[in-house]
Amino acid sequence: MSQTAAERVWFRLLRLDTRLHAHITDRLKTVGLSVPQCDILTTLTEREGVSQQELAERLYVTKGNISGLIDRLAAAGMVERRRLGGDRRSHAIFLTEGGRAAAEAGIAAQKAFVAETLGRMSEQQLKDFDTLLVAARDAVRAATQN
Repeated sequence: MSQTAAERVWFRLLRLDTRLHAHITDRLKTVGLSVPQCDILTTLTEREGVSQQELAERLYVTKGNISGLIDRLAAAGMVERRRLGGDRRSHAIFLTEGGRAAAEAGIAAQKAFVAETLGRMSEQQLKDFDTLLVAARDAVRAATQN
């Protein structure tokens, strides 16, 4: 049975995603972070003081996932929880000095990887690739809307 062009692209995309994830996982390990930890820390560099719920929504994960990650990051001294107003159950998340340094190291590792990979493509190739990625994203959104 032969593959359609869409199926061939799909499988290449899946393999590329797996390869990218493996390589960035290795890079981030060298700075002492996992991919999810780096996602949280770098998101907090953009905006601190968000709730765990807001972080979960921004990162497309469950609040339970975020809670466990925040627990581990807090235990490692990278983030701190501060109460939101009078609600004992709601906390805003902030980077510590160590967390900011770890986020910066994670960002640097990712930038280096991007420079070594996508950075080798021409401006036109990147523009075309971006256009195709947006079209694929929009197709997936359209197919998965309830």
